[in-house]
Amino acid sequence: MLLELADWMARHFTALHLFQYITFRTIMAALTALAMSLLCGPWLINRLAALKAGQVVRSDGPQTHLVKAGTPTMGGVMILLSVTVATLLWADLHNRYVWVVLVVLLSFGAIGFYDDYRKLVLKDSRGLASRWKYFWQSVFGLGAALFLYYSAPHATAAGLPVAETALYVPLFKHVVLPLGLFFVVITYFMIVGFSNAVNLTDGLDGLAIMPTVLVSGALGVFAYLAGNKVFSEYLGIPSIPGAGELAIFTGALAGAGLGFLWFNTYPAQVFMGDVGALAMGAALGCVAVIVRQEIVLLVMGGVFVMETASVMIQVASFKLTGKRVFRMAPIHHHFELKGWPEPRVIVRFWIISVVLVLVGLATLKVR
Repeated sequence: MLLELADWMARHFTALHLFQYITFRTIMAALTALAMSLLCGPWLINRLAALKAGQVVRSDGPQTHLVKAGTPTMGGVMILLSVTVATLLWADLHNRYVWVVLVVLLSFGAIGFYDDYRKLVLKDSRGLASRWKYFWQSVFGLGAALFLYYSAPHATAAGLPVAETALYVPLFKHVVLPLGLFFVVITYFMIVGFSNAVNLTDGLDGLAIMPTVLVSGALGVFAYLAGNKVFSEYLGIPSIPGAGELAIFTGALAGAGLGFLWFNTYPAQVFMGDVGALAMGAALGCVAVIVRQEIVLLVMGGVFVMETASVMIQVASFKLTGKRVFRMAPIHHHFELKGWPEPRVIVRFWIISVVLVLVGLATLKVR
């Protein structure tokens, strides 16, 4: 929106050519989303408290969590609002990738919002039935996957694999696997899988949001480089025309996440709820698919993968042997029940995320 206005006014004010730079607009989007989160936060927390949309604490979980009962939830609304406004203001709205990630963010946010609203406001303990939640996640995830597949080019003059639908393996410059229609399957699982992975991680104050901020920032770097033909050829990563605009979206997501963390840090004043966790996870998966860094996302988002794997292992072990591998799943609760204070679990998981994101970024040069 502002880009078009700046283009029109640049004939009279040459300084407005600055808006052509993705780096500038990414920084401004991050600052806009951060400011919106900080300004909207107190009002939203008070509003959620008035609606009595408070957290329900499991009786079989760590006893230290009992004090969290009643803490306002659904704070992810401030993240979605901030990201959407900042992206619409600073991104190129003619870019199809921008609209894809926004639709994914808001559609998965709507699923989470309905689930949270039923459980927390209407006091329906069932919320949105799991089968319906997964159904709607599948509808929107598959819709995004099909759009990305059919809107991508499917032939090149030299007969080479098409960058937009091929699988790139990190560390290997020339390992490129054409996916064909299987691209839809991978995209679907990345969007829906990461949506649920972030949701499973969101169990402690600030535990999910900081890794999300870190991974989002790193994906923004990949998006910027993939959208620049010179940089992508030099680094040996896929060149995706138009992907650079996603840096504005990821910058907004990182800024909104930091603003939310201001209120979500231990002890939390507000929790994000499914409305935030489902939406952010789906958006990260979608961005990773567009910039062709699915494998790198699995590395950088290793905390999310670890949390999900712990639940799968726990369920499989109990069904097959009747025994539990962990004291409680997801795994962050296991460490709590071992006696780790909540802040220690959170900060150590943050440290792991920093290391994994740095490893992911290192793949840009290690080829």
